[in-house]
Amino acid sequence: MPRAGFWAVESHQIRFGRDGHWYADDERIVNQRIAALFSRHVTQEADGSYWLRIGDERARIEVEDTPYVVARVDGGPPTGFRIGLNDGSEEELLVRTLRIGDGDVLYCDVKQGRYAARFLRPAQAELLRHVREDTAGRYVLPLPGGDTLELERPA
Repeated sequence: MPRAGFWAVESHQIRFGRDGHWYADDERIVNQRIAALFSRHVTQEADGSYWLRIGDERARIEVEDTPYVVARVDGGPPTGFRIGLNDGSEEELLVRTLRIGDGDVLYCDVKQGRYAARFLRPAQAELLRHVREDTAGRYVLPLPGGDTLELERPA
């Protein structure tokens, strides 16, 4: 492992895994400060490629699924939901962007709709504990004001 757990981004193959962890040359970055720093400096180019931009350093990175993951869900149907992301930020869950992907993994849009985020299992379980089956046999998430959102699997 590099000394003090630091990696110069330009000299390594940097990857953000679908498991929500950062990797340098296939070695997991265990220093949470470095991982949070990387998560706060992800950018996406018009061609869809992802980059880390930290000061003068710039490096293309591999993103296995999404550039952000939902690590925590707070709140509930009466008040709405807030999510905690891997970069340490919190935001309101844009419930109308919820969707179910392959493997029954939940996704939503974050950062004002600019990026997709994959729910980590604990966060997904926390949100899904609020889901109910309605009288028509559909699975719905109750929302503030008595509305519901139907959760459908992809066809």
